[in-house]
Amino acid sequence: MSSTPRKRAERKTPAERRTEIATAARSLALGEGLSAVTLRAVAARAGVTPALVAHYQPSMDALIAETFDAIVAVEIEEVGALVAERRTPPERLAILVGTLLDGSREDVTVVWVEAWALGRRNESLAASVRHRMDAWQSVIVGIIDDGVETGDFGPVDAAAAAWQLLGMIDGLNAQALVRWDGAGERDTLTTRSVEGLLGLRPGALAPHVVGGAG
Repeated sequence: MSSTPRKRAERKTPAERRTEIATAARSLALGEGLSAVTLRAVAARAGVTPALVAHYQPSMDALIAETFDAIVAVEIEEVGALVAERRTPPERLAILVGTLLDGSREDVTVVWVEAWALGRRNESLAASVRHRMDAWQSVIVGIIDDGVETGDFGPVDAAAAAWQLLGMIDGLNAQALVRWDGAGERDTLTTRSVEGLLGLRPGALAPHVVGGAG
């Protein structure tokens, strides 16, 4: 009785394998959280053996850091593109706040929250988190500086204001993950605070946030 020959696994270049593994890790992180990025889980998602993953990614700490970095880089690029479409600094700031608080990026929020916790024991991840937090702060500082220059915002310490805004956004998004009762009003709470922080009249950012988040 004849048997059907087993089909050999497709040969791929080292670069293709690394891309395949990185893609599997990002898919896991966005679908199940950064803590789901384990050797066996990545191998199963990529359809390869754990040994092959270990061959191309001998350090899981490094893979987790790279996965976080790749996900957040896309987030910054996407939001930055939306911001760039707006004409004035208040409009740009409002669309940034509205987009980051509208709940559409909950998968990335989970990645951020877990990265802060996992980074305590993964220095590669901690370094990546610091780098991307600095990148976000720079985006916001640029908007605030422009607004101060045009007279749309009052004279403020842009760097400090940017960190304060990031803290509010991060905290409210983290609370929303457990369906905190006030999560539905987080954009309103934030815009009121930002208006006061930047010397804007009450309600100045609200129309732009609603339009951007809708």
